[in-house]
Amino acid sequence: MKLTDLNRDGGIGANSLFIQLGDLNILIDSGLHPKKVGRRAAPDHAPLRGKTLDLIIITHCHLDHIGSLPLTMREHPNTPVIMTTSSRMLIERMLHNSASVMLRQREDANIPDYPLFTHEEVDRISRRLTGIGFGMPKKFKSGKDEVEITLHPAGHVAGAAAIEMRYKHRSIFFTGDVLFENQRTLPGARFPAGHFDTLVTETTRGTTERTAEKTRGNEMARLVASINDTIQKGGSFLIPVFALGRMQEILSIIHDARKFRRLADCPIYGSGLGMDLVDYFDEISRKTKHIQFNRGIVKDLKIKPMPRVITPGVDPKQNALYIISSGMLVERTPSYTLASGLLGSALNTIGFVGYCDPDTPGGRLLMTKPGETFLFETANVKTKVKARVERFELSGHADREELLQFAVQTEARSIVLTHGDPAARTWFAEQLAAQAPATKVLNPVPLETYLV
Repeated sequence: MKLTDLNRDGGIGANSLFIQLGDLNILIDSGLHPKKVGRRAAPDHAPLRGKTLDLIIITHCHLDHIGSLPLTMREHPNTPVIMTTSSRMLIERMLHNSASVMLRQREDANIPDYPLFTHEEVDRISRRLTGIGFGMPKKFKSGKDEVEITLHPAGHVAGAAAIEMRYKHRSIFFTGDVLFENQRTLPGARFPAGHFDTLVTETTRGTTERTAEKTRGNEMARLVASINDTIQKGGSFLIPVFALGRMQEILSIIHDARKFRRLADCPIYGSGLGMDLVDYFDEISRKTKHIQFNRGIVKDLKIKPMPRVITPGVDPKQNALYIISSGMLVERTPSYTLASGLLGSALNTIGFVGYCDPDTPGGRLLMTKPGETFLFETANVKTKVKARVERFELSGHADREELLQFAVQTEARSIVLTHGDPAARTWFAEQLAAQAPATKVLNPVPLETYLV
């Protein structure tokens, strides 16, 4: 197998892997980098030029995995695209939202490349998108070669899949983004045990060591306790969330807390794509039984929409719980603007519940000490950090020790490290060298082709 990482910047971003198996050319994911704009945010698909692309596989519907898919499909108009049934139910809504965001960014930030694709193009490509069930092997041919592909539940988010490939006498396994623990809305990953010749694994949490007391259950309880403490002191609590997956899990956690009278009485505000996806999650729950979610949660919690205008640097003083995007406080999002007003009061709390890239505003805020000055550059607000800023270990990615244990038990001849910052990949490389010394470990350089 030949493998090329098309994410031009490496790390976590415009995820896209080019796989060559004999005559077969397969692309896994086609994302957009969340910190870059224009065509620089897309993978570099130059290695695909002049080649027939036989198949595109989507692991899940986060935009760092699907955000440039219409561009790829435009360049390869005859290539089929497969994903899980649940992802097929979500992907068009996610791409339409991305098109809308790019239209706004073109005007707000003067980005001439945007939109990279239109709503009409999303509608046109929809007939080429196919959903398949978990655990149902499918064979694909090109010339004399054939590959059998099976998708396995990867936890992480609704529809997320790991990919098992069987080619001739070789078995290859791609973890995709994976979480082994059960979430409130979604069962954990269910991977086949045993040997694979090649393993391609994510490494997102390679620098994060979870202590024994930080179980998911304990972290959910700590989140609810922190919300209660903030509300009872007269402040407001902001939970920045990813629209797909984290919003719905947090809503379920808050719903349980209120149902059992463990949550302080306060207004709850929710907004953004995550609220729209509530209906999609309800449909997936009913049709596939893959997740556990009911749209009635929103009604029970009496979720209020955010005001149309949020004034940067102004605390609304609603003594409320806010569950809004983006999860990393990306510039020009509701959570970013609201945080610029909440951060300057010691009564308030900002609680992060997912991964924050160190270079995003959320990542930088987590590294800022109380009393230091923080700049919300695009909001033109500079304020001292007086609010409590907390992190709750409710990540959608597997703990490094769990992922390492899975990797070692595969007894793979070669392991490829992907989807992780340099330090995270280094931790995995060092641990694998110690625990699986006979295994070849590869940390691919972007756009270089490797025989694995």
